[in-house]
Amino acid sequence: MKNISAWAIRHPVTPVVLFVVLLFMGSVAFLRLPVTLNPDISFPLVLVQVYQPGASPQEIETQIMQKVEAAVAGVGNIDNIISLAIEGQSRVFIQFNIGTPIDRAVADVRDAVAKVRVNLPAGIQEPTVQRLDIDGNEIVAYAVSSSTLSDEDLSWFVDNAVSKRLLAVAGVSQVSRGGGVSREIRVELDPARMQALGVTAAQVNLQLRTLNLDSPGGRAQIGGGEQAIRVLGE
Repeated sequence: MKNISAWAIRHPVTPVVLFVVLLFMGSVAFLRLPVTLNPDISFPLVLVQVYQPGASPQEIETQIMQKVEAAVAGVGNIDNIISLAIEGQSRVFIQFNIGTPIDRAVADVRDAVAKVRVNLPAGIQEPTVQRLDIDGNEIVAYAVSSSTLSDEDLSWFVDNAVSKRLLAVAGVSQVSRGGGVSREIRVELDPARMQALGVTAAQVNLQLRTLNLDSPGGRAQIGGGEQAIRVLGE
């Protein structure tokens, strides 16, 4: 080390040139360093979604979410489980330990959910199991407002006009709306009329669910990307 220091003192030009070269190369490498919003990082994360239209969050939690959690808890290499129950939908996020093969993790979770399927309510849509990719998150968000349209009309415009136009753009795989309002129909029952016809509230509820049931319709290539197709009940 002393010999190197002594040599550098006696020959100062060479160390200075090396320092300048290293500084130049480092600056060039820094300027060429790519910057991405969602870098390509693979995390073993699996999502289980179960839909039951019309069910309250409490019903979703007790009848669906807790059973799914118990089923997937037995899968190996799980680091954490996060669940969310909202109206009509249960979401269970399963995070596996780093290094776990994601394809194997998805298969194991799908098998676990299939085993508990018979214990879930009959009115649910088929559970979906999918891997979550970091680069699959939304990269563009828009805020929409109007001084002439009501909340209902503006929400309808976004769902039926804006979303369809955006889905037609090449490379767009999904468009979702956050906020706004969703239309609902309130059905008021006449107890005297129901008693005369021999109809119960449960029968009316079942008939409404049958007529207004959304069902999966597979997937298709639309606008340059793969889109999920759903058959919406009327």
